Amino acid sequence: MARIPNVLPAAAPAALTAAGGLIGGYGVARWTGRRELGGAVLAVAGAGAAAQWHRRSGPATAAALTGLYVAAFGGSHPLAKKIGAWPSVLAVTGVVTAASTAATALGSRKR
Repeated sequence: MARIPNVLPAAAPAALTAAGGLIGGYGVARWTGRRELGGAVLAVAGAGAAAQWHRRSGPATAAALTGLYVAAFGGSHPLAKKIGAWPSVLAVTGVVTAASTAATALGSRKR
């Protein structure tokens, strides 16, 4: 029987960093009333996740996931008008986390 490598621990840090940036950025902005503080959290976590994606999966995957991270942030705004703010943030966070985990796990298997 073939052994399936456990690649999820390698994928988890970048996914958690990205999730923390999206959820934490919104939470900070909402609870402080200062959007720029939320934006700072979003930017710092996004940069950290991008560095992890680059290190684990290479520049093309890092660029794609960073683009998805930014698009998720932007897309959460119109989505929030339809389903509410927190559900929107959680939905886009789920998409980014799943994509990050999948891409990082695939990148780790190739190496």
